[in-house]
Amino acid sequence: MERLLEAVMARSGHPGRVGGLQRLSGGANMESWAFACGDGRFVLRRAPSAEWIAARPLGMAGEAELIRQAHAAGVRTPEVVAELTQADDLGIGFIMCCLPGTADPEVALSSPAELASDLATAMAGIHAMPPGDLPFLPTLDPAQGVEGLARQFAEAGGDRPVIALGLAWLRDNLPPPAPRVVVHGDFRIGNLMVHDGRLAGVLDWELAHLGDGHEDLAYGCMAVWRFGRLDKPGFGLTDIASLARAYEAAGGERFDPARFRFWLVYRTVWWALGCLSMGQSWRSGTDRSLERVVVARRCAEQELDLLLLLENEAPEAERMRLMPAAPEPIRESDGEPTSAEILTAVSEWLAATVKGKLAGRERWELAVAQNALGIVRRELAGRANPADEALAKDILAGHQSLKTEGLLADLRCRTLSTLSADMPKYPALAHARAIWSQA
Repeated sequence: MERLLEAVMARSGHPGRVGGLQRLSGGANMESWAFACGDGRFVLRRAPSAEWIAARPLGMAGEAELIRQAHAAGVRTPEVVAELTQADDLGIGFIMCCLPGTADPEVALSSPAELASDLATAMAGIHAMPPGDLPFLPTLDPAQGVEGLARQFAEAGGDRPVIALGLAWLRDNLPPPAPRVVVHGDFRIGNLMVHDGRLAGVLDWELAHLGDGHEDLAYGCMAVWRFGRLDKPGFGLTDIASLARAYEAAGGERFDPARFRFWLVYRTVWWALGCLSMGQSWRSGTDRSLERVVVARRCAEQELDLLLLLENEAPEAERMRLMPAAPEPIRESDGEPTSAEILTAVSEWLAATVKGKLAGRERWELAVAQNALGIVRRELAGRANPADEALAKDILAGHQSLKTEGLLADLRCRTLSTLSADMPKYPALAHARAIWSQA
């Protein structure tokens, strides 16, 4: 792979020996490889397969061109130095200069308040880019987008009542037309390079499109992308009002709370379905990586967040209703080891004998494997079934809603059980358990 990269770099005017090639651990979709060439550091960004990228509205060539135009417009982005061709025998993708700093969420979330202003400025800059210069970008209309999510929900089984609740809300709360701007589509902590507490660059433009700029504002404020900073709803860095003021001061349009809330719910439903699609991708053979099946179980995180977002619209009596009793977990015996205990033994063996021999991407994949073993172990101990096709259909048809007696309490109980098995360390879980147990 190093020799192939050297040929591409020489063609792009950056000749030299390639060394230090390492696959980066981040990225749920694309592959990223860091390497040195000559006196510089670079990153290869490529699609996992031709089949995968063919299903995307924005191809790799379009993404590279968008980054070039954003860079030229003054948005802090990496510089694209080369695009791969079929003759390069390296797949589909492009090469960028490596930015200083890190995308580690812990570093970003421990940065000074100026970082929030940097993010607001970057979003305003992206939204100010002329849409006419980017005719290849897809367009997202809210109503069409919601119906697209509904089709995706049906394809995924159409049997998750909490997602159905979110879809029904979206249909009832479509926003009025908004100015159409360039939307990054994945603007969040984890996709932003931070250096010395300031924004060094915006990464991962694969979901870019034309639409409502409030979508970018809302997406980064989702609980999942705040990595436990539940007290700071503005990207985990500040409050929403301060983020909105910084965005307006940087030239962004006037902040609209109703549009912001719509997109917050929309992207939460979107990511819940995105998680489920990871499992479908694994089943189809498009991507058989272990990461896909583990991420699919993160759907329960978004179901919890949807309930937290929407429950205030339920009548007070339903918000205060006690949850039904959770099922008793399966008890371990003093006899032969249970399946759960065997899985624990395997996980402990991996940690004791394998972990120390791995580094980089392989060490991260081991953590994913141990997480997978934990999910199965906890499911064996007792996990409420999150699927209920009949109830989901009732909700979508308007026959049941948050006004239905006992529905909210039942969904709370199911979601806590599911998430406790799938992702027990999700920060919002403890918060929800605490407030719902007091209802």
